[in-house]
Amino acid sequence: MLPTHFETRATPQPHYTEQDANLMSGSTSNQSLAAASRSGAGRGWSQVDDGTYPPRPSAGGSADGRRAVSSASKAAVGSEPSSSMQRRLFGSKGVASLTVDTGPLDKPGDGVRSSHSSRPSQSNSTGVANRPKRGRWHTLEFRFYALVFLVMVPLMVWVPVQLSQPSNPNYSKYAWHLRPGWIAGRHRDDSDFQYRSFRDYIPPLVGIMAIYLLISYTASSIPASRSTSTAGYRRVGAGSRSAEPRNHRKAFLLVFTAIFITALHGTNAAKLMLVLATNYAVAHALGGKRIAPIVIWTLNVGSLFAIHWNDGFKYGKMWHALAFLDDYQGVLPRWQINFNITMLRLVSFSMDLHWAKQQPAQRPQHARYVDGADGDGDGDDAPSPRQRASTSRPPEQYSFVHYFIYVCYPPLFIAGPIMTFNDFTSQIYRPTTIAARSVVSYAVRFLVCLLTMELILHYIYVNAIKDSKAWDGATPLELSMIGFWNLIIVWLKLLVPWRFFRLWAMCDGVDAPENMIRCMANNYSTLGFWRSWHRSYNLWTVRYIYVPVGGTRNRVVATLLVFTFVALWHDLSLKLLTWGWLITFFILPELVGKAVFTEAKYGSRWWYRHLCALGGVFNVLLMMTANLVGFAIGVDGIQYMYRQILGSWQGVQFLVAACATLFVGVQVMFEYRDEERRRGIDRKC
Repeated sequence: MLPTHFETRATPQPHYTEQDANLMSGSTSNQSLAAASRSGAGRGWSQVDDGTYPPRPSAGGSADGRRAVSSASKAAVGSEPSSSMQRRLFGSKGVASLTVDTGPLDKPGDGVRSSHSSRPSQSNSTGVANRPKRGRWHTLEFRFYALVFLVMVPLMVWVPVQLSQPSNPNYSKYAWHLRPGWIAGRHRDDSDFQYRSFRDYIPPLVGIMAIYLLISYTASSIPASRSTSTAGYRRVGAGSRSAEPRNHRKAFLLVFTAIFITALHGTNAAKLMLVLATNYAVAHALGGKRIAPIVIWTLNVGSLFAIHWNDGFKYGKMWHALAFLDDYQGVLPRWQINFNITMLRLVSFSMDLHWAKQQPAQRPQHARYVDGADGDGDGDDAPSPRQRASTSRPPEQYSFVHYFIYVCYPPLFIAGPIMTFNDFTSQIYRPTTIAARSVVSYAVRFLVCLLTMELILHYIYVNAIKDSKAWDGATPLELSMIGFWNLIIVWLKLLVPWRFFRLWAMCDGVDAPENMIRCMANNYSTLGFWRSWHRSYNLWTVRYIYVPVGGTRNRVVATLLVFTFVALWHDLSLKLLTWGWLITFFILPELVGKAVFTEAKYGSRWWYRHLCALGGVFNVLLMMTANLVGFAIGVDGIQYMYRQILGSWQGVQFLVAACATLFVGVQVMFEYRDEERRRGIDRKC
């Protein structure tokens, strides 16, 4: 059940193809732009295989090739000018500006950008196949779709708002979940414990963030000695490399992290340090040996289960004489809750060290940027996130100091996003240049998301309705909206903390992966959905589970293993285990559709896009079912919902109308992604 079998060959690394990573990660290849996934009935893609895992950094194409791609992309964009209304609303990027992180992920003019691969592939340097299709926004078909949106979207808001009024016969059943709010005299749905906990801690977290950044900038401004002045450091908004030494930054991180962990977990910090020390010793003792992956996974998964099973190992239960230590457990006494994410970092360090010992650190094309040996600091040779993650560090950097700083890095310790050890350490030695404008823009996005969540909790009480099962007498439309808006709340309650902590890291010069790159309601592909939802965790599972156990050569088994681990990692419950298996089962129709209805064979047919949309509707229904089971109403709740919808003629009529509406939505999602590609963005999700 657990990923304890790792293939080992005569070569130092298991065989790897880019397709393995691309099946579940959002990695982009220019070669695949023409065949970018439309839906479950949609596309396939291929990329260049360099033959090893972890993947080595690639040259990424010649300058001439990049210019050719850029010219083709610009020509395609120029052939479909945005309307003046679109420009006024969204700016020069048009509707594509709604995508997270639309800024250039490569140098301007370098062709198609992506969230992972910042260089065009050598296999398609001409860019001819990458030319996006002309837009359909102004066609009669999409004008009709706009009319449907104008009717259905307000209806989807109005229905749950009406269910949240005191006039609802079931209001008294869930009213006890409500608390006085601050918007227009409304009460606030306070039933979600996870979000309530984060919301209550926002003021102290902002204070800690401010203190941390103030000290961090101060430490970075300490002049360097002549012997260490070559180790440049980039601060947020810096246009060129500054001359501060990394030694001061490392010292600051070490001291602040130790204080932070002690304040957070109190006496439980000693337990955490014991686990860290044990994992560190095992990783260094066995790294590079065939047995290492089995021992590393057994140790860390076993530790995770043991810590949760024993409720964090209370001192009083281990030895009554130590019971007094349980009175000093810090701000977050339940340290085992945060250990779920900590365990992922322990595995990352251990496996990165194991692969580094199997194969000496590669000196990539961008080594002078990574190691700071040369360069003018203009970022021309900055490695991509994938290159940072896949490039082994020098042996001396797998030290306990770097290990401790990585595992307990304050901005990301509580909730992530998750970074690999190689990526994090690379940025500690050579922090990425993050423009101040990007940080401010991201902060504004965070505040908008926070305000959106507050508005929903003040006007739409579906989470309280769900927790109280207060849906007696609800119509099929009302039941579906209870389920839909519960998924929106799940999405937002995860997005808001993740963006806060990523913003903190960005202000500190660390570029962590964006966890949510699509709105929950902007997904039609099961594979694409998992690339965009908790993306840093997705990248982690691909690197450390999916590819090592076979990847695309063993696709179904590898996928089942991944989602079984994901379910058990979240919680030891039958509900989440059912969710994991449902996800695996629901991915199969999309894989079959991709194999049968390929774009290469049928893409030119008039009906192909509409067939893809039908597949997308089917995918949406499956994804909503699985996620309602796992994160909202459970198995019993979904059974009740489907009985109510399918058990009457009124319910069947609603289902047909809902599918027709989803069909329109999926068509708009297709065109939205085409618009992104016309603007030089492809996220393959």
